[in-house]
Amino acid sequence: MTEAPPQVVVVGAGPTGVTAAILLGQRGIRTLVLDRWPEVFPQPRAVHLDDEVHRIVARLGLGAELAAISRPGAGLRLLSAGHRCLAQFDRARPATANGFPQANMFDQPDLEVVLRRRMHALDSVSFRGGVEVTRAAMAAGGGPVVAWTDRASGTTHEARPAYVLGCDGANSVVRAAIGGTMTDLGFPAQRWLVVDVATDRDLGHWEGVHQVCDSRRAATYMRIGATRYRWELELLDGETAADFASLDQIAPLIAPWTTSTQGFELVRTAEYTFRAEISDRWRDRSIFLLGDAAHLTPPFIGQGMGAGIRDAANLAWKLAEVLDGRLPSSVLASYEDERIPHARAMIRLAQRVGRIMTGGGRRGDRVRDVVVPLTPRLPGFRRLVLDSTTPPLHASVLNQRRRTTRTLAGTLCPNVELAPGRRFDDVVGGRFAVVVSGPPAPSTLTRLEAREIALVPADDVPELRDWLNTQRVALVRPDATVMATGSSVREVLGTIPSAGPSTTAT
Repeated sequence: MTEAPPQVVVVGAGPTGVTAAILLGQRGIRTLVLDRWPEVFPQPRAVHLDDEVHRIVARLGLGAELAAISRPGAGLRLLSAGHRCLAQFDRARPATANGFPQANMFDQPDLEVVLRRRMHALDSVSFRGGVEVTRAAMAAGGGPVVAWTDRASGTTHEARPAYVLGCDGANSVVRAAIGGTMTDLGFPAQRWLVVDVATDRDLGHWEGVHQVCDSRRAATYMRIGATRYRWELELLDGETAADFASLDQIAPLIAPWTTSTQGFELVRTAEYTFRAEISDRWRDRSIFLLGDAAHLTPPFIGQGMGAGIRDAANLAWKLAEVLDGRLPSSVLASYEDERIPHARAMIRLAQRVGRIMTGGGRRGDRVRDVVVPLTPRLPGFRRLVLDSTTPPLHASVLNQRRRTTRTLAGTLCPNVELAPGRRFDDVVGGRFAVVVSGPPAPSTLTRLEAREIALVPADDVPELRDWLNTQRVALVRPDATVMATGSSVREVLGTIPSAGPSTTAT
């Protein structure tokens, strides 16, 4: 029997691409994932994700798996150039309104193994590794075409899906194919050495992130697992990763944390150039960019990988709704409308944090030595440092947010517990949902049932009732973002665009 052609081709099987594939596969969308490597890339890269991203991973059916391979972050400690503690910000609550710890430390290969296992379990998702994508473009007759070559055999293949997702990283073939150009957001490129070590030793330090605020050699230390530690250290002019290829060479750099490397296994050293860049376009009709193909951020707030997973969560449900004929293809413009401003805001925040911690030369170091110890006592500063809440999404055809009014639109619905062991996301199950204060009329129940929209009464859940505040009804999208609020169910349902007679891509 001939295999049905894919509806979506995902180029790149990193966390962003696999997350998108799982979200599509859970909706029964035939998805083909292509990647250069047949197996998970074994080297650690990202080490942090926040509660919002943990919530997305849980919607993949992997909440318990992620919890098992991660450890909650304890907070942030700011150190002087001489490693004197200037300020410490402890995370007190174990979970947020999203239902998960604000900061989660993990080893990226462990996460990717879990993601791949889930992807392979979905009948509607197929994977081909060890391939080189050679073409991704809109065909003359309409619709995208993707071509690739098997790296082992040299055989060539081609697919003509309805949509293509370019999740192929900073050197994206798909971005080049659609004519996208990375725009520098004005952050001076910084070269950093990343050192990952495995050891059964407990180094005995406070288990939050240690940030050395030093204009000459800024550094970060963190424990990311039971036996895993990471250092990130700014390279000086003339230094390269090759200068620190052994434990003996690294020992002087990490001496403030440990004077002995006995029992250490050097997992890797790598040089990274931290950049702040964003593509000038994320879409060409039916071809989209996600993750590092669309944006690059300095790591100072730990949002690099998370931004890509947010891209996948934002776009995948919209594609599924369009392909299922429930929404018109015009709603796909909301991907750029919502994600570009959000990604840009997070990159700008990372830039500001980086400059505050490491900028200003020796004068900046002296100012930080005086000012930083005062910050824990400043009203709101602790919340600013520790709060993982990201900005609301900008208005779009699927987000009725208005700057002139106080509204929940564009923010996340709290993932509150609605029944023992079952939170909002578990009950709603990736559908549209209506959160209602007050008893709904029978006709309302019939209307929602006909449209397969979940009804969530708020009156018996204090957190939801307080969250609604003066609003009576909130329409929540499948990605848990509030689309609209209003005084009646009929009012908010009227904001959902009609699919009309055609759902072809435009």
